[in-house]
Amino acid sequence: MNQDLLHPDRLFPIDPKARGVARELYGLVSDFPIISPHGHTDPRWFSEDESFSDPVSLLLTPDHYLLRMFYSQGFRMEDFGVYEKGKLGQEDKREIWRRFAENFHLFRGTPSALWLKHVFHEVFGLNTPFNKSTADEYFDLISAKLTLPEFKPRALFDRFKIEVLATTDAPFDSLDAHQKIKDDWGRRVIPTYRPDSVIDPEHEDFHHNMQLFAESSGEDVFSWKGYLRAHETRRSFFKAMGATATDHGHESALTVELSDLRAEELFNKIVHNQFTPADARIFRAHMLWKMAELSQDDGLVMQLHPGSYRNHNNSLFTRYGRDKGADIPTRMEFTENLRALLNSFGNNPKFKFICFTLDESAYSSELATLAGHYPAMKLGPAWWFHDSPEGMIRHRKATMETAGFYNVTGFIDDTRAFLSIPARHDVSRRIDARILSELVCEHRMGMDEARELIVEITGRLARKAFNL
Repeated sequence: MNQDLLHPDRLFPIDPKARGVARELYGLVSDFPIISPHGHTDPRWFSEDESFSDPVSLLLTPDHYLLRMFYSQGFRMEDFGVYEKGKLGQEDKREIWRRFAENFHLFRGTPSALWLKHVFHEVFGLNTPFNKSTADEYFDLISAKLTLPEFKPRALFDRFKIEVLATTDAPFDSLDAHQKIKDDWGRRVIPTYRPDSVIDPEHEDFHHNMQLFAESSGEDVFSWKGYLRAHETRRSFFKAMGATATDHGHESALTVELSDLRAEELFNKIVHNQFTPADARIFRAHMLWKMAELSQDDGLVMQLHPGSYRNHNNSLFTRYGRDKGADIPTRMEFTENLRALLNSFGNNPKFKFICFTLDESAYSSELATLAGHYPAMKLGPAWWFHDSPEGMIRHRKATMETAGFYNVTGFIDDTRAFLSIPARHDVSRRIDARILSELVCEHRMGMDEARELIVEITGRLARKAFNL
């Protein structure tokens, strides 16, 4: 291995004593199985187990971190294999890959560079720098390996030592892919109930999605009681298929408890398309409260991740659709907004609530203190834009004094990029080893405590938080 490309001491402290401690701690967990309880991989990869088609489609086109950087530098989306809705691309994949390699320097210092180097060198065995002169070497070798049985999705799943992988699924999804995985493979690829598309009246496909929701549930979802029964029915189905959690990506953390009469009146305005933006906001807030109530009853862990202004670039969204790198973190308020939910359910040991945020200013001021008080609440890890070495360090240092380590869930990779999952977990394990090594060297924690804690952080905390 070329150590300049993937150094064994990467991300460890500069101080020799702390670096030695970090090496030992990391060594305890470096080979642990991966718990991936929150992600966005396609379950059909594992149900069908077909070879990935080419390097561009696998590693570049679906990655919004890569796309947003290139777009910020003046490239067109088409330059990297993303085309307008309804249009088919014509450009040769090799040419796209060459352009990617020629501009890979743009990612210096970013987590994307760390992840991709790990994929290139650990998964595909490439030990030369990735640049314009090696683009064809990379393209040919990766393309050739993707045709081999050991590079099919199921084989990679086992090679990566993934113990459990959660996908994110629409409330009307048939989950046929998950059924096939259960029937003929048996690995733990489990669904997660994500009802945003039938809870947000301002979603561009809301009414179409409601029709699909009706068909999948067998309920009259355009009546308030039928709509609630549909959620209960579908949640029960997801749970039977292995789901342990729900996931909610709302614009804010606002939660509101409405009377049944007020909720039904508001719902009727929604389904008859007679609502205002303020109505939509209150409806989403009440549905978060209702989802918490259902989680209290059925035991599904409730995840909430507000704080992203989605599809900020209207032109890009109109032409290319969602998830093209135009989501922007925003400031959030949690203490007042979560009060209705936490006062109703936060003291109930049968309810589990995990909150993530993109607003780092809320780590210590609100979320760590809320998670450090309410038994039902746990704080998610550094996530999305902050899923980086610096972001993880800031997150730990801002939260550990009030939430400790045990009120924060284990790492989640939150990715569509299947091959980057081991890379992301490796970064997290290295950073946790670094944080703990500093606490040991500052004599704030004993070495035996650090050894025990890194094992907890890497495995048990995520299993416990997500009922795995």
